[in-house]
Amino acid sequence: MPKLQPLVRSLALRDELASGERALVEGMTMRRRVLRKGEELVAQNSQPSESCIVLSGFTAREVVLADGKRQITALHIAGDFVDLHAFLLKLMDHSVVALTDCEVAYVPHRELLRVIEQSPHLGRLFWLSTVIDGAIQRAWITSSGRRAATAHLGHLICELYLRLHAVDLARDGSFAFPVAQTELADALGFSLVHVNRTLQELRATGFVRWKGSTVAIVDFDGLAALSQFDPTYLNLVKLPR
Repeated sequence: MPKLQPLVRSLALRDELASGERALVEGMTMRRRVLRKGEELVAQNSQPSESCIVLSGFTAREVVLADGKRQITALHIAGDFVDLHAFLLKLMDHSVVALTDCEVAYVPHRELLRVIEQSPHLGRLFWLSTVIDGAIQRAWITSSGRRAATAHLGHLICELYLRLHAVDLARDGSFAFPVAQTELADALGFSLVHVNRTLQELRATGFVRWKGSTVAIVDFDGLAALSQFDPTYLNLVKLPR
């Protein structure tokens, strides 16, 4: 199933996948849904009976406070299993929303259980994806608490490039990022004015060109040094799991 290639690619990047395991993933029973920007993939306080894979577009985990203020706590791209943890948590403490028009696939939990029972190895790789989500969360918290604004944004750009490159959605230093500055502000924890100023400062370094929805990294090593970016937390290495 071509739409699942980003998921298969992400899993295979981190361990060898046997042909039978690829067939199990590609043959999972699922329902597809096309969502428009702003629609919910998963609702807060819901009790999902299925987990959602992003097939295309950008999505985000979000927490909305009583006064309407929003914090985006994670960005998700094609190939990400955005709420695999709901299989065990049962009750969602946040929502997942489409930041762009996107396509997703919902896999029933009973189907996930069938796949994991047939291949414990796939079960470990699915588990790994939630562990990496946690590692990304730690990196975001560190950026929010300890990095200067320009380094914080630079760190996010480095991360997104490597994650998108891993699923063949970025190349030659460039990637599409059609996300509004207001949403970027909610992800970084900045005001809109602060985001605009930080973008200008980052462009001034010469490490990044950002025009419209296209981000081009001119000097990845320079940007990584500025941002103190270490990709270890993304676990982009193939090892036995």
